Amino acid sequence: MNRAMAKPSTDLLRNVRLFASLEDKDLESLASEFNERRFQAGHAVALEGEGGLVFFVVESGEASVEVHGKEVGKLGPGDSFGEIALIDRRPRTATVTATSDITAFSLPVFVFRPFVESRPQVAWTLLEAMADRLEAAESR
Repeated sequence: MNRAMAKPSTDLLRNVRLFASLEDKDLESLASEFNERRFQAGHAVALEGEGGLVFFVVESGEASVEVHGKEVGKLGPGDSFGEIALIDRRPRTATVTATSDITAFSLPVFVFRPFVESRPQVAWTLLEAMADRLEAAESR
């Protein structure tokens, strides 16, 4: 079957904080780089301590986020995770497990890096997101 892989809508990406400031043409360019991924309920999408070179945006379904075995959050449509992996190749900081069937879109770091390098506004938003994550981690 030759069905083209689904890509995220620009609306879905615009709701991701990292991409909210992008112009439509940049969002369209970025959307074309994502790949559709499906995970069944119970599947670990990301494992704490494992390598992670991919950023995810959830289109449908739900997942739980655990750090050191303790649930610290939930993800649903429009949520994203893995941005730390886009900047730094350090291990995942949390385990993300599908609690229902999930459709998500993934973006590999080797695509994201040149995209950000040519768009300083994305780099600044990424810094703000990292500061928020650091504050959340320190308050745990």
